[in-house]
Amino acid sequence: MEKTIQEQCDETCGGTAHIDDVKDQLISDDIAVRVADVFKALGDPTRLKIIHSLLQKELCVHDLTVVLDMGQSAVSHQLRYLRNLRIVKRRKVGKTVFYSLDDDHIEQIYVQMLQHVKHH
Repeated sequence: MEKTIQEQCDETCGGTAHIDDVKDQLISDDIAVRVADVFKALGDPTRLKIIHSLLQKELCVHDLTVVLDMGQSAVSHQLRYLRNLRIVKRRKVGKTVFYSLDDDHIEQIYVQMLQHVKHH
């Protein structure tokens, strides 16, 4: 028989010592929203495939359409979404726009999550 764990404290629980310290260090609403937005962006399989591709090398929109087997407007839409969140950045050479990850933080998050998923 499966034991049910209640999601509440026992009536005798007086709380945790130094809880005010935790409250004082809580992230602001603005930061919480911005972090949640990044996680939402990472919650889409297509955007994860774009990030995975850009981990390997800088690519233009055409390259990404070939890799992902998607139309250019769909890829451009996803790239714009990722760029607005500063997950990817672009570099223009003539009329060609190349995309890469904005910084190594996204790479670290992605690689850690990939390792976590493959671990289980």
